[in-house]
Amino acid sequence: MSGQEVDGFEPSADEVPSFDRRYREMLGAGLDLLDQGVTVFDADLRMVAWNKTFLRLLDFPESLAQAGGSFEDFIRYNAERGDYGPGDPDAQIAERVARARSFEPHVTERVRPNGQILSIRGFPLPHQGFITVYTDITGQRHSQAQAARYQAELEAHIRSRTDALTRANVELTTAVESNKAITCALRRSEQRLREITDAIPAAVAYFDREWVYRYANKGYAEWFGWSASDVEGRHIREVTGQEVFAIVSPWVSRALAGERVAYEYTLTGRDGMPAQARSTLVPDMGPDGTVIGCYVHSVDVTETRRTLAALAQAQKMEAIGQLTGGLAHDFNNMLTVVIGNLVALKENHPDDPLTENFVEPAMHAANRGAELIRRLLGFARRQPLEPKPVEVNELILGMSKLIRRSLPGTIAVSTASREPCLVAMVDAHPLENALLNLALNARDAMPNGGELRIESSLEHLSPAAAADLEVLPGDYVQIAVSDNGMGMDGSTMARVFEPFFTTKQFGSGSGLGLSMVYGFVKQSGGGVRIRSRQARGTTVALLLPSVAEAEQPDTLPAGAQVHEADLAGKLVLLAEDDADVRTVVRMQLAELGCAVVEAESGAEAADMVENIPAIALVISDVVMPGAMDGRALARFVRRFRPDLPVVLMSGFAETRADLLDDPDLPLLSKPFSRDKLLAALRPLAA
Repeated sequence: MSGQEVDGFEPSADEVPSFDRRYREMLGAGLDLLDQGVTVFDADLRMVAWNKTFLRLLDFPESLAQAGGSFEDFIRYNAERGDYGPGDPDAQIAERVARARSFEPHVTERVRPNGQILSIRGFPLPHQGFITVYTDITGQRHSQAQAARYQAELEAHIRSRTDALTRANVELTTAVESNKAITCALRRSEQRLREITDAIPAAVAYFDREWVYRYANKGYAEWFGWSASDVEGRHIREVTGQEVFAIVSPWVSRALAGERVAYEYTLTGRDGMPAQARSTLVPDMGPDGTVIGCYVHSVDVTETRRTLAALAQAQKMEAIGQLTGGLAHDFNNMLTVVIGNLVALKENHPDDPLTENFVEPAMHAANRGAELIRRLLGFARRQPLEPKPVEVNELILGMSKLIRRSLPGTIAVSTASREPCLVAMVDAHPLENALLNLALNARDAMPNGGELRIESSLEHLSPAAAADLEVLPGDYVQIAVSDNGMGMDGSTMARVFEPFFTTKQFGSGSGLGLSMVYGFVKQSGGGVRIRSRQARGTTVALLLPSVAEAEQPDTLPAGAQVHEADLAGKLVLLAEDDADVRTVVRMQLAELGCAVVEAESGAEAADMVENIPAIALVISDVVMPGAMDGRALARFVRRFRPDLPVVLMSGFAETRADLLDDPDLPLLSKPFSRDKLLAALRPLAA
């Protein structure tokens, strides 16, 4: 952590150890205040951070937790004391260590020998690190069991009360004098029943065959905005409202016909947000077998449905990510060949009129294909971003000019900001594309004209609000793009971020616009809010991580430009298994004045590095057949000839951190032009 600024203060070299120690002490003290256990392990499964709650929850000795400590030591400690049950401790240790090395996100529960129940959630970090959160949910599980017991007790109590009423009716025909005593007993029973049902975490009610409520506990009444005493004696339609009544009435009819039914419905909660409930209707049978009413048991399942929806969205993102990641390499290789040959054809025949008629459209189409691959990878969060501090207000003002030119004159464009300076940590180019994408969607929603408004503000997300967006609590820069167009209905809103989903006519849209905006924002560590009402318009709000005011970038030092002439005569080793790609890159290198030797595999390239001292540069694809790929070749060159520059090419979406421990290793993303190749080689030409 040394060398970082804290509160605008940059420690001197003498103060760095003290600064690091204070930083670690503050971080440790903060983690120890959490009531959840936390551990962070790096890519080698060495401990980076922890808190005392973790040691307490799992009964680990403090001596076991040390910076750099092995993950395997904790597993071995558990296995040897029997936490994993009977079995071979070495096998148990090997299984868990192997699972940890996969760095896959997971959520599980474990019951310790002492009966303690732990929820264990693990999430991968950059550089293949891993953070795990341990939560003691023993009390929660006990509460759930207790609620089940309460429900069983309630049903038994209801049956008991029905039997008591039946017996009372028989007794009333023979003993009028006992009426007062029975009435008092019933009142006491009802009071106890109400106290019990009011205490359980569920909504309970009873209505008769006339669809009139005869009983409702406190939770049921408050669910619809009533008090328990006001619900009794009212019709179901009056209590629930017409919208909910239209949904539940078919189920009520089936229940009054003698069928036990369960269903879900949505209503507007007391906070104004949609809420979902699951209800079970149990028919109440009279002595003659006819239905005299129904018992209602309802539970709020809003959070459960939100969790399932978030999981489904994450699975869709993972599926499209795996698909695009695999296809990107092959497509980018093909586009490298196409673009390279088209550029060569254009440069070799500059005066040929056919060049403009045929080559230019082909170049345009190939570049559009490369852009589509980048957009797909951006949606799947597999396209590497280069986030930097960006002054959002300036970016919006600059984009507003382009947006005005892109929209018809019937649409008015306005911008506004609640803060004079808003700086977000984001890649500016994808953000500009996202704003343009939203503006074009708004244009399509306003075919007869309207108003487009782009507004920026600083928003603070509470823990609850951050959880809904699956981000960390804190300050975020919000960019809200609003229109007063046609809006969307509920079914469209539910699928608006799905890839390839579109409401436009066939051929008018790819269905990737909003899904790519969503993927880019999530990849940037932010979230997306969307509100829409039919015939009223739509607002899409992008929330991006906020940072302190950005510093002005340093100017380039004098003499930083290097010309093609500096590459003339250099012997370049080109390692690429695809013959067509190799031909195009060799041609580009030759046009830069380089001599080229070629290798089809990493092993062949390594042999040339050993035996040809004249090699001045190495350009290698990342993915190559055999045991030595581009990464391994770069490591070999670093060891064998440390002064020999290496440039890697990739059709995948790797970042530099994925390739080597060396963050300065140049990486060329396929497809690339000769100018991009020259830009990558310039710093290495001297």
